[in-house]
Amino acid sequence: MIDFQEIIERIKDIISTKKIGSRVYDKDVAAELGIAQATFATMKKRGSIPYREIMEFCARKKISINWLFFDQPAEMLIEETSKFFRVRYFADLRASAGGGAEVFDENYEYIDVDRTLMENLLGTLPTGEIEAIHVEGESMEPTLPDGSIVFVDREQRDPAKDGIFVASTSNGLFIKRIRRRADGMVELISDNPLYTPEILPPDEVRVVGKVVGSVERL
Repeated sequence: MIDFQEIIERIKDIISTKKIGSRVYDKDVAAELGIAQATFATMKKRGSIPYREIMEFCARKKISINWLFFDQPAEMLIEETSKFFRVRYFADLRASAGGGAEVFDENYEYIDVDRTLMENLLGTLPTGEIEAIHVEGESMEPTLPDGSIVFVDREQRDPAKDGIFVASTSNGLFIKRIRRRADGMVELISDNPLYTPEILPPDEVRVVGKVVGSVERL
């Protein structure tokens, strides 16, 4: 990693693009980072890098942190990033195979999965974003055992096509096969024969996305 002084100089170069013809000083860097000038001077003297402030600065300016700290060119980052597929993982979300669950919220984290592994899991890499949630309950066994993680493609929401879907109802999220009946009602069908289909009016069922892959709990 390059030293603090060089990081400061790089930040000055970035700031100078909007201060053409004007010299950029340490006080300008401190202002950009939201740090008091005296505090910044002390940090510079001690070589104490304000990581959080610099990360926020990079996010605002859309600058690679790897370039700023490690002098890694963008081409290298693109090459490395291309080896992974990004998934939104809802660690605390349980979609029920038999009972009811919470709706999707904003409590998720991104996980990067090796692209080759992801392609093997899904059969092909989708063009849209994939989300991962947990299965809770036994009604989709043996297809989806309790505790499995399923990958959901929100761009596939047509229940007329075969497959397993995540559906949102007034009772929460369900993972089921979905069939529209001739009378207009919607059936949520379990793979476990011990569970009878649940029949709901169409306005009470919203298809969230199709299950395109799964990983069983070890």
